[in-house]
Amino acid sequence: MKEDMERRTYAAELRVSDGKYGDNKPTLKGYAAKFNSLSNPMPIIDEGRQIGTFREQLLPGCFTKALATSDVRALINHDANKVLGRTQSGTLRLVEDEIGLRFDNDPPDTSYATDLQVSMRRGDMTQCSFGFRVADGGDEYVKDPNVENGYIRSISEISKLFDTSIVTFPAYDDTHCAVRTIVGQMKAEEEEAAAAIKEQGEIERRRISNVKKKKLELAERSIMRN
Repeated sequence: MKEDMERRTYAAELRVSDGKYGDNKPTLKGYAAKFNSLSNPMPIIDEGRQIGTFREQLLPGCFTKALATSDVRALINHDANKVLGRTQSGTLRLVEDEIGLRFDNDPPDTSYATDLQVSMRRGDMTQCSFGFRVADGGDEYVKDPNVENGYIRSISEISKLFDTSIVTFPAYDDTHCAVRTIVGQMKAEEEEAAAAIKEQGEIERRRISNVKKKKLELAERSIMRN
């Protein structure tokens, strides 16, 4: 479902590799994502109000499950009308290595694919984006000690890859799944903190009450002795 999909854009190592040994067919190569690299800060929006920010990192191995089960398309700017390749047909090959998610793409002999290669060679298009779904329990949020109301999201398992795209502009719009989870965690943390304060107050109240009770008992004993 669309509401389960998120998209992220990364500065990629894109290049057009010309064919060898008389094969003039070009190949598009690069990394759609890299591991252990923090993203730019993204806003946490709750009820139309920004309440914080989060940054994101992909952990090594997070694509393993998705690569085994997903039929991924290569697109231009996430446009389903501009298909560059597909894993099922073998025209898009995705490999998870120690750096990140590497791709090799045999583009079709179409005008939009030719135009893309010109833009890539000129350095006009240098970023990659991918659509994905995080597995249940496949991410974790911890507070960023250097940013007020900031969090770091670490993704350990992606359950589905929808597409990889070479893009003109970076886009961090589709973060609602992550934001929904972070907002829930933030509210839970606030409730936990409030409960801790209330409990601490109750402990202090009981301590003061016990002190007063002991003082009263001592006063009564003193009166009885006199």
